[in-house]
Amino acid sequence: MIKFLPNTLTILRVVSIPIFLILSLGGRPIIALFVYIFACITDYYDGNIARKYGIVSNFGKLMDPLADKLLVLSALLLLSIPPISYIHWSIIIIIAFREIAVSILRQYYQNKNIIIEANKWGKIKTVVQMTGIITALVVYTALSMDIFKFLLPFENGLIVFLKIYFWITAVITIISGANYFFYKTNS
Repeated sequence: MIKFLPNTLTILRVVSIPIFLILSLGGRPIIALFVYIFACITDYYDGNIARKYGIVSNFGKLMDPLADKLLVLSALLLLSIPPISYIHWSIIIIIAFREIAVSILRQYYQNKNIIIEANKWGKIKTVVQMTGIITALVVYTALSMDIFKFLLPFENGLIVFLKIYFWITAVITIISGANYFFYKTNS
């Protein structure tokens, strides 16, 4: 039974993406926030379980990183459009370009039977992206709820903070992507 758990968690993550988007766009930000956090938790556990028990499948090799990229990019897209509009669309392009470039590089080397492991910059990038997305979703959710109206005077400051945070995230994303390319060309 445990051998199916990592792939099941990956499937749950993929299924949660449209649910997250529908809830967000449908005016249910708090439920959407919990769905996104759930999806992030499945990302953490599917990898840990797969490593701990040595469960590797072709499905998992393909779908786990794809699910991660779709989860992050869909949330970033949501954060770039009204009514939220916390980030600039160019950040999405930077992050998407990095993900595509690194995926192509990894596939190229995999075809030569060389495995490029995730490195610390890739892990930092993932944590920074997910933390920023969750923070932005929490801010948006709180500002949309009547019980948090006391935060409204701080809205502009919070949005400026998030905009700066996501530009820093874009820089970390670029560094993490460049690290893969320089690592392989120097080895």
